[in-house]
Amino acid sequence: MSADTDNSVHAYDAFNGDADGICALHQLRLAEPRQAKLITGAKRDIDLLSRFAAKPGDLLTVLDISLDSNIVALRQHLAAGADITYFDHHAATQAFTHEHLHLHCDMAADVCSSILVNRHLNGKHGKWAVVAAFGDNLPEVAHAIASHAGLNALQRGQLQELGILLNYNAYGESVDDLHFHPEALYQAVHGYVDPFDFVSNALPFSVLRNAYASDMAAMQGLRAYVQNDLSAIYILPTQAWARRVSGILANQLTQEQRGKSFAVLTAKPDGSYVVSVRSGDADNCPANQFCSAFASGGGRRGAGGINHLPASEVDSFVQTFIGYFEKMEKPQLSLS
Repeated sequence: MSADTDNSVHAYDAFNGDADGICALHQLRLAEPRQAKLITGAKRDIDLLSRFAAKPGDLLTVLDISLDSNIVALRQHLAAGADITYFDHHAATQAFTHEHLHLHCDMAADVCSSILVNRHLNGKHGKWAVVAAFGDNLPEVAHAIASHAGLNALQRGQLQELGILLNYNAYGESVDDLHFHPEALYQAVHGYVDPFDFVSNALPFSVLRNAYASDMAAMQGLRAYVQNDLSAIYILPTQAWARRVSGILANQLTQEQRGKSFAVLTAKPDGSYVVSVRSGDADNCPANQFCSAFASGGGRRGAGGINHLPASEVDSFVQTFIGYFEKMEKPQLSLS
C-alpha cells in the first residue's frame, strides 16, 4: 500500500542523535512502549520534522530538537491532525499552545531533555538520565541524580564514559562521519534496560571506546587560535576525526577551565566552518543568544552552535566572540 493511500494511524519518534536524544527516547520507550518510525541523524540534523508528513491521528514524539528550528513543520503536523508530545531544552521562543501539543520545555542551563523525561517518568529509569546529563556536559546534575539513585564512584565513572561516548558518536558533517548511525545506536541501546549491562556486553560500547581514544590522540598538541582571559577559540582541520571530536573538545575545555568560554571551529569540506560554543557564564552571557545572531545558529544557554560559518566571516566571528564573552563579570576574590 502506498503512503498516499494508507490512512492508518502511524507513530513517529523524532530525536536528536546525541546522548541526550537517544537516552530521552530510550527512557520513554522503556516506560511507554510503542512501535514507531525513527527519525534522527547527526547531532546538527535538527530539522527532523520536515522529513515526513503526518496524517490525522498520527502520534508524534519529539525529543531534544529545537522547537524554533522546527516551527513550520510542527504547525503543519498539527494542522494535519497529528497528536504531538515534545520534550526539549533548547530555545523555544515561538512556543504556543494547542490542544494536540503536549510540550515539556525547560530552557534552564542545568536541564537536558533526558532530565525532562526523567521528571515525566518520576525517575523510573533515572540511570539513563545520568548517562545523558554526563554526555550533555552537565556533570553536577548527573552526580546529583546518581547520588539520589545510590550509585558509587565507580558506577558514576562508567555512566560518565558511556554518556561521553554516545555523545561523541553524534558529531560529524553527516552520518557518514559517524561510527554508528544514531538510529542503529539507539536500537542497540534500547536492548538494555540497565546501562551497566550495555557497558559490559554491547559491542558498540567497545567500538566507540576504541574509536574515541584514537580520535582524541589525534588532537594532542592542539593549541588555541586565540587565547584571552575569559575566552578562547580553537580551529580544527578538515578531517573526519576533527569533526567527530569538536563537541567533545568544547565540553572538555569547559570542565578543565571553569568560568571560561570557548568556541571550536571545525573546517568543513566546502571551506566553511561548523562552530561549537560553550559559555562560561550561561546566566549573563548565554551561548544561544550569541549563536542566534548568526543565520544558522542556535542552542541553549550553556552550549550553542553555528552550522555554517563562511571562511570570509571567521575574522569577524573572532572579534564578535571576544567582544561578547570578554564582557563577562570576573568573580570577586574572597579576602576572608
